[in-house]
Amino acid sequence: MDRSLRGRTAIVGVGQTPFYRHGQSPDAETQLTLKAILAACRDAGISPADIDGFSSFSDDRSNGARLASTLGCRELRYSNMVWGGGGGGVAAALANASAAVATGLAECVVVYRGLAQGQFGRLGRGPAKQEVRGESAHTAPYGLMAGAQLFAMKMTRFMKLHDIQHSAMRAVALASYRHAQNNPSAMMYGKPLTEEKYDAARWIVEPFRLYDCCQENDGAGALIVTAAERAKDFPHPPCFLLGAASGAPHRGAARVHNSPDYGGANFSTVAPRLYAMAGVSAADIDVLQCYEHFTGGVVVAMIEHGFCTAEEANDFFTLENFTAPDGRLPLNTSGGNLAEGYTHGISQLVEAVQQIRGASTNQVPGAEISMMVSGSWATPVSNCILGAETTL
Repeated sequence: MDRSLRGRTAIVGVGQTPFYRHGQSPDAETQLTLKAILAACRDAGISPADIDGFSSFSDDRSNGARLASTLGCRELRYSNMVWGGGGGGVAAALANASAAVATGLAECVVVYRGLAQGQFGRLGRGPAKQEVRGESAHTAPYGLMAGAQLFAMKMTRFMKLHDIQHSAMRAVALASYRHAQNNPSAMMYGKPLTEEKYDAARWIVEPFRLYDCCQENDGAGALIVTAAERAKDFPHPPCFLLGAASGAPHRGAARVHNSPDYGGANFSTVAPRLYAMAGVSAADIDVLQCYEHFTGGVVVAMIEHGFCTAEEANDFFTLENFTAPDGRLPLNTSGGNLAEGYTHGISQLVEAVQQIRGASTNQVPGAEISMMVSGSWATPVSNCILGAETTL
């Protein structure tokens, strides 16, 4: 019995709102989400009434049932959420939507994420609380409260164990900013980054400087998923799901910073399952969108996905290798979380689709296989591989 999702579903519509600096969106979070979904419906040439399923992640507050009522959906057949905050669940939300379509639970599912920090507080700031309990009771008293502080500990371990240089993280930042200069929708459009500017930037928390850290933005994105056999009925070149995986290795989410592979990004068991389902290897990937809340997470995740070994990383991580259209592995070609906008990675999934369509602002010529890696350290992590019709 075939239990694979390979080639069984297609992404036929994508949509995004503009990005806003955190707290500056003129719309509430649910309004942003609705605008992104409507944009995806227009892109797919369908009525929002045709949607019968919703799939999201990162504890999104826009409930699928309420979205269905607001959009006028004729019927709600599926509503699903990936547990956990951060961007680890982006590709998993796509996998859940695809599984629902492939098994007949729904016919047309939207994958979405909306974020308006003006309503609910900044993500990058440690929360102000009268008391701490649970895991925070073991970390907050020592100054580990915000994401940069928590993940800096893990990256420091990884760099020490494998002699990773800061130049590897710098290459990730430079590539994102380079690509943003060709993307008018990017927050950092018209604001290029140089090696000198990167090196002179202030420390946020070692080993992360300012440009190693993602933006904090408001915005929303959405993708429409349906059965592969229906893909030819839509206006854009179809983008098929070749593989998806999610999870973590043994005790990957162990509390209070005592997981066995402390510096790992949690893809050591997830990546092999992805390649096995998709039927491809790291060498087959034409373009990569790798979630970069912090540049260090990209370094560790790419090593765990087999793009290079830890020993090769300092030579492999260069701006030339990561720049579209001719780099060895074009990376974060819309500008990514660092330079396009940060909505927990949904925009990077949209960009992965645009590369297959041939519609990216930094198009990789002949791109047929596009990967999106969701989160590092944000368990459960997830990933997916998308392909053109020629890959089926």
